[in-house]
Amino acid sequence: MNGAGNTFPSFESPAFQKAVDLLRPAAQPIRPAVLRVATGIFSAAHNIRRRAMFRRLHAQDASQFTPVGVVKILRKPLPPRVADGIFDAAQVVNIAATLGVGHRVTGPLNAALQLWTISYRNSWTMLLHSDNMLTMHQMVLGTTRSADALSIDSLLRDGTLFPQRHDRAYGAVPTAMNVATVAVYFISGMAKVRGPLGLKWAGGDVLRGQIAVDGMRKDLFGSTKPEAGAALYRQKELFTVMAVVSLAVELGAPLSLINRRLGQLFAAGAWGMHVGIRIIMGIKFKYNISGVSYLPYFPMGPQLPR
Repeated sequence: MNGAGNTFPSFESPAFQKAVDLLRPAAQPIRPAVLRVATGIFSAAHNIRRRAMFRRLHAQDASQFTPVGVVKILRKPLPPRVADGIFDAAQVVNIAATLGVGHRVTGPLNAALQLWTISYRNSWTMLLHSDNMLTMHQMVLGTTRSADALSIDSLLRDGTLFPQRHDRAYGAVPTAMNVATVAVYFISGMAKVRGPLGLKWAGGDVLRGQIAVDGMRKDLFGSTKPEAGAALYRQKELFTVMAVVSLAVELGAPLSLINRRLGQLFAAGAWGMHVGIRIIMGIKFKYNISGVSYLPYFPMGPQLPR
């Protein structure tokens, strides 16, 4: 409808076109390809190192099994050998998808297998969220045209690893990954402010309490607690600053989608926050600290103007 009473933006309006150019720019295939390779390599190294841990989990007593997510289709755990085999198959398929071998098949298959293995891991004794972002990123990369460059497929199809063409499908991949990133941080921030303290969480007392409890737990179970946490515990003002920064990063995450510079500022702030958590609390968010999780905020290759 184009009447005077129409309040919806026209598909031809400058505002709509600006939004499309921001969120789905016409980019070269190198842009999502770099993300596919970097994310795939991190996932391969990360999961292969944890293979023994996964196998121990799979061998636990069935009473410890509480299925979550897609694993809810199971009434009881899989036989350990079957679960181990699926995990190993997921790593093989991940390598194939990372190399870009038959990506139209291996990409979606890898997305499904990564979702299954992480959901199955979270179905045993403890629900962890540290792998959520990595899994969602792999799902985006596995179901999009992320292997049209830097892949065996592109080498066989185009005779080069660096085909020169532009398509909005390539520019949409980093945006989709960033939407997943924003969801993780924003939900985390909302969980804090919707708690009993609300915005008073920013006072820092809860954060100090978490560090104290974590330190006592490590002492109790014979783990090594970070010296920085104990040394800084009495610095209440510091924890107030840390809490405020944490909420600003998490609740402000959606702003990272509306401007490239804001996105890069968010990436730097989120990375610094996780480094601080690592130093003070000893909690490792490996995907975040590696920086690979924030690569979509730093586009590779040129894009066409409108």
